[in-house]
Amino acid sequence: MKKTIALLIFPGAQSLDITGPMDVFSEANRFLLPENQYQLEVIGVERGLLSCSNGLLIQAHRHFSEANDVYDLLLVVGGPALAQQEMHQDVYDWLSVSSQRARRFGSICNGAFLLARAGLLNGRVITTHWNDAATLAGMFPATQVEADRIFIQDGALYTSAGVTAGIDLSLYLLAQDHGAEVALNVAKRLVVFTQRAGGQSQFSPYLTPYAEAASLVAQVQKYVLDHLSEDLTLPVLSNVANMSSRNFSRLFMRDAKITPAQFVESARVDASRVLLESSAVPLKTIAFKCGFGNAHSMRAAFVRRLGVSPQQYRLNFSRVL
Repeated sequence: MKKTIALLIFPGAQSLDITGPMDVFSEANRFLLPENQYQLEVIGVERGLLSCSNGLLIQAHRHFSEANDVYDLLLVVGGPALAQQEMHQDVYDWLSVSSQRARRFGSICNGAFLLARAGLLNGRVITTHWNDAATLAGMFPATQVEADRIFIQDGALYTSAGVTAGIDLSLYLLAQDHGAEVALNVAKRLVVFTQRAGGQSQFSPYLTPYAEAASLVAQVQKYVLDHLSEDLTLPVLSNVANMSSRNFSRLFMRDAKITPAQFVESARVDASRVLLESSAVPLKTIAFKCGFGNAHSMRAAFVRRLGVSPQQYRLNFSRVL
């Protein structure tokens, strides 16, 4: 039985959010019997040509007011300005009804904002682009946003991280429908991984949260950054702050929202990332310079924080030819 997949688009949508999933399911049709193939439909919130964020013009198959089918999968795409972009209430009403009728529904990138405004994410566990995660969580506190996931399934709801993560999610959905072999064949044709290692943190610029510049905690944080290869245990940092360890820990947690040990590890990981991206320095040297002591400890911190090893991170992001 054919499955109908619909993507809701709008002016300013990210074109790859649209074409990425469409290419996954379109390529899948090459490996499926005619009766099992996907039917793809693009639904617009406005009529006529819609301009994507990169200037590409796209013509939707139908206006949302004419789309009353029961979809096997309904996905909302994202766009750079979507966090501040409001739609007409009729769009939210249609999206709410159509999503609840669909067998599966979800979002690509920050398309989650549209789902949230339609009242579809309350009490749900979701992800979105790392750059929009805090904004989404703040605007919709009843939603549990996990910022470091490439995609998440919560029952019939599927959400993905930014842009190319829509391809990851689509391959996952394809494997659910037709098995891992079909998904692998499609991934090979698109020259992508069927499942990427690690989460979104490896793509975000910084892990380390900083306190207000004039605060005592910020002074201690600066000390940490200037002495990464040295002893940065709680007694040492408490002494820098001229406080007892107990009071210092409380103050640090209040101002930085993480423990001193978590800050130190994050700062060391961030410093290591810079060296991995910009140099060919051996891992053991980077581990020593950044205070991990040895490559094994650095690897454990990377896997814990980013979901990938330092070697894999270097392969993914090194700027050194």
